Amino acid sequence: MGKKVAVILSGCGAYDGSEIHESSAIMVHLSREGAQVELYAPNILQTQVVNHATGQPVEEKRNVLVESARIARGNVKDLATLAMKDLDALIIPGGFGVAKNLCSWASEGKNCTVSKEVEDAIKAFHLTQKPIGLCCIAPVLAAKVLPGCELTVGDDTECETWPYAKTAQVLKEMGCKHINRSVGQIHVDCRHKLVTTSAFMCNAPLHEIYDGVGKMVQEVLRMA
Repeated sequence: MGKKVAVILSGCGAYDGSEIHESSAIMVHLSREGAQVELYAPNILQTQVVNHATGQPVEEKRNVLVESARIARGNVKDLATLAMKDLDALIIPGGFGVAKNLCSWASEGKNCTVSKEVEDAIKAFHLTQKPIGLCCIAPVLAAKVLPGCELTVGDDTECETWPYAKTAQVLKEMGCKHINRSVGQIHVDCRHKLVTTSAFMCNAPLHEIYDGVGKMVQEVLRMA
């Protein structure tokens, strides 16, 4: 039997939910490695709904679990039902839903709070020494829940290739050790069994993002 991996989604769409390409890449790479995937999402209203054609917020209400079901093809469970004993690893894709629905990073930055269900899940995997994979903006969750951890969100020097590099500086201010990595690389914090990669924090071709996510998945499974 392959490893059983929990993947926590935060909605559907880069600007207000899970980044769809990252989520799909994670599931494809897990499938290729023979892992079983269990998809979860919190049963809450989205903090914000964004029209992805314009990039502008709209006056509309959507549920994170219901929207995540679009990515999961309906096969998604309420995060409140996650059972640690049946799972070998945890992976969380990025997207602004992480910063808006799983925590309050989008509005509060380093002073953010992480939703209790997400914090409980991260702590449970960490305490049982089961690996955690995070990509794109999702490493901010570990920064808040696992103080002093090592991680990467890419590069710490802002430029056209790295438009969100200030995030790395904030993570350093929070007491984390940020390691600069290219989009095709990962960073492994062996002490915390934490694997991170930058994904769409980088302005890179889609296949390079896909490859970096693949390395993250492979290392998480190796550590499981």
